[in-house]
Amino acid sequence: MPVVKAWLVISESGQSSIEEIGKHSMMKRTGLPARDLRALDPVLSYPSSILGRERAIVVSLEHIRAIITSKEVLLINYNNPLVVQFVQDLQHRIVFGNNNVTSPHQGEGANSTINVSVAAGSKALPFEFKALEACLESACRCLESETRTLEDEAYPALDELTSKISTLNLERVRQIKSRLVALSGRVQKVRDELENLLDDDTDMAEMYLTEKVAARAVDQISTIEEVYDGEREVDDESVDDCSETNTSVKQDIEELEMLLEAYFAQIDGILQKLSGMSEYVDDTEDFINIMLDDKQNQLLQMGVILSAANMILNAGIAVVGFFGMNIHVTLFDGNPTQFWETVIGTCGGCIALFLVLLGWGKRKKILAL
Repeated sequence: MPVVKAWLVISESGQSSIEEIGKHSMMKRTGLPARDLRALDPVLSYPSSILGRERAIVVSLEHIRAIITSKEVLLINYNNPLVVQFVQDLQHRIVFGNNNVTSPHQGEGANSTINVSVAAGSKALPFEFKALEACLESACRCLESETRTLEDEAYPALDELTSKISTLNLERVRQIKSRLVALSGRVQKVRDELENLLDDDTDMAEMYLTEKVAARAVDQISTIEEVYDGEREVDDESVDDCSETNTSVKQDIEELEMLLEAYFAQIDGILQKLSGMSEYVDDTEDFINIMLDDKQNQLLQMGVILSAANMILNAGIAVVGFFGMNIHVTLFDGNPTQFWETVIGTCGGCIALFLVLLGWGKRKKILAL
């Protein structure tokens, strides 16, 4: 019994419907191999990827798991609230022809709009690029929102930790650092995928689904003319026209390249924010370690002082005990002045030793800093 899953299908006119589609039916409908369909399974954990195939584009970015063809978009996890927002945005682009790429200025909070259609010579984007743009924008919006939330929590928590070191503050910073590492890894994966895609012109050319469909239609028409006319010259010309069309598909990737570069810059800006936050965490850790070392040096100095005081006290006890013994001591036979000179000399030696130890403790503290 083949496994049937519910897919949300969005047509090129903006209409959406839910269809029950089996695995083999989906493979026949989109021309995708089974491994590409497994990458879209929400239960499995696959890295971010954008794959261009002969008849479809496979997009797996954050919460977006979609198959894009030249006529429709198929979504597997359409119940996700973030995917609902994506569907609304995609339908708005299709209905109103919104071909703008929105990306924030690096270092600024305001948004800038780059009109891809105007930059590409006032040529409207094909359906598959509108859908791909909506996927990229939804993924970037999600990562940007999480980064902003983490910034609002991280900087106050780190500043509070520097002013008061406590178990609660340390636990908060530990959780924030764990979230920062995880978010940085996700952003880095998306950035690497866009960078690899921009470096490979062949992969970008594979994503021109509408032009490939048109090229196949031209090829079929040329084949029909060849059958009816039966002329070899027509066959040669049709083959040349088809090869020229395929060559233009592979070379004319400027509009897709501009689209990907805009979102690559946005993702790179998010990664720079996370890198700055990570450096701030590292600086805070270094500051905390210096403070702890200072506290440790103070405790060592206090230990030295207590040890010296204990030694002086023991020396006094020893002197009193020595003179209180029930044996004959020649020192008692002399003058009282000689007795007090001995006591004062012993105490003075102990005090001198205490001062030496105190000076050694301060010198050790200075060297540690």
